Amino acid sequence: GRTRTHRGTGAGRNSRSTVLMGAAVDVTHPSLPPPGALAHHEFEMVVRKLADDLAHGSDPSVFVGSGLEYAQSRPYSPGDPIQQIDWKVSARTGEPYIKEYDTLKRVPVQIILDTSGSMVATSTRLSKYHLAVWLAAALGTVAQRRMSPVRILSGGSRSIRSTASLSRSILRQSMDALRHLDPDEQTHLAEALDMMRATSKQRSVVIILSDLHDPDAIDAILRTSHAHATAVIELQDPAESGALAAGFLRGTEAETGAQFLAGGKTRWGIDPEEGRRSDLSRGGIDHLLLHTDQNFIPEVRRFISERGQGGRS
Repeated sequence: GRTRTHRGTGAGRNSRSTVLMGAAVDVTHPSLPPPGALAHHEFEMVVRKLADDLAHGSDPSVFVGSGLEYAQSRPYSPGDPIQQIDWKVSARTGEPYIKEYDTLKRVPVQIILDTSGSMVATSTRLSKYHLAVWLAAALGTVAQRRMSPVRILSGGSRSIRSTASLSRSILRQSMDALRHLDPDEQTHLAEALDMMRATSKQRSVVIILSDLHDPDAIDAILRTSHAHATAVIELQDPAESGALAAGFLRGTEAETGAQFLAGGKTRWGIDPEEGRRSDLSRGGIDHLLLHTDQNFIPEVRRFISERGQGGRS
């Protein structure tokens, strides 16, 4: 039952493993196991290690909602993020001005995890759904460590309706209900976001983990961003970008049941570069695209840091 960490030799300087019950589990992606394949205590050990890695070197105030409350505007200085330009004051004075914000403490963090069938379909060992579960658990743990209440919601048809809490046991119960996937689950991401907005009594940080296959998702995300600091982490399988090393194959779309013939260069999903990403960018929403066959730790850590600096991906 002992746990220890060591550095690997083949995956670079940041490769680490956690030994669980005598078996090494590499917590650097893409070597993570499916969450449902581990016992409860093993799952929690890996989550704690992932949370340590995600939070390493970041400002504690950055993660929990930098820029939620406007404080003042000041003259622009070289190096200031252009996303924070106060256009009204700049137009009135004829000089560029920057908005400054106060960071609120104990800001609720609401994590909406897409549990629909399209998240389960995969061409790699770890599916979009598996990666989203690991991320939700790790990000929720980091937020609670920094005294932000956490609420987990399902973006599928299953009911996960917890309240924002600092209780680790409530977070654990929510994640236990999400560790096991359902390939037949329908998407209700837009409905979950609208429900979250209707039941939230204060401004919060909203993190959406999804492949954005719900056709109503973008509009719902834009509505959410009007009342909450919103960030989207989009999960993508290599096959969805035409990177599947294969010949021709027949497949079935996970949520609609539509059958199709695809080749190794076929894009299975909508190109995020041309549609969804531009919509989110125009709405001023932080967006990160993660592939299931890549190490997500550096990318998510950078994403967290850039959020605190007003950056956009």
